[in-house]
Amino acid sequence: MSKSILICDDEPLIRMNLKDMLTNLGFDQIYECGEGAKAVEMALSTFPDMAILDVVMPGMDGISAAVEIRKKLKIPIMLLTGACDSETIKRATASGIAAYLTKPLRQQDLLPAIQMALQHVEEVEELKEKIDDLQEFIENRKVIEKAKGLLMGTTGVSEAEAYRVMQKTAMDKRRTLLQVANKILQEGL
Repeated sequence: MSKSILICDDEPLIRMNLKDMLTNLGFDQIYECGEGAKAVEMALSTFPDMAILDVVMPGMDGISAAVEIRKKLKIPIMLLTGACDSETIKRATASGIAAYLTKPLRQQDLLPAIQMALQHVEEVEELKEKIDDLQEFIENRKVIEKAKGLLMGTTGVSEAEAYRVMQKTAMDKRRTLLQVANKILQEGL
């Protein structure tokens, strides 16, 4: 489990109780504050593994603070609130909030919410990596296809033969297919 967490609630008693619960769950670095703007500042200077923010606070509210934090850090953020109205839930959902906890918070609700939030963020990051890999593959494929088309047009060979020529060249010269394709496009065979 993560070892550092930021908690932000304008009520000191709630922060104290939450800090005790988190200590019991194994968090050894607990950063705390009582204002949304301070939460953003602390998050960006301490880099916690996750954050729990109250929704209603003086100045910047928890959802606005979460948005600012998530612009720079890809950490799970959970909201702790007594406000369960549909508008607050909509804002929280649109902001990428990982979990929504209601007051009064019970310790038995905290651990599952933390574990689910951490798992959710991990899954999202893995999906983003897969998307990036697929985008790179598609871009590489476009270059290879363009080179194959150029090779077909200049030499009159079939698509399959043009691809085999590119593959053989890549193996013979110990290059990637993309490197061979780029060379074909640069030289304009």
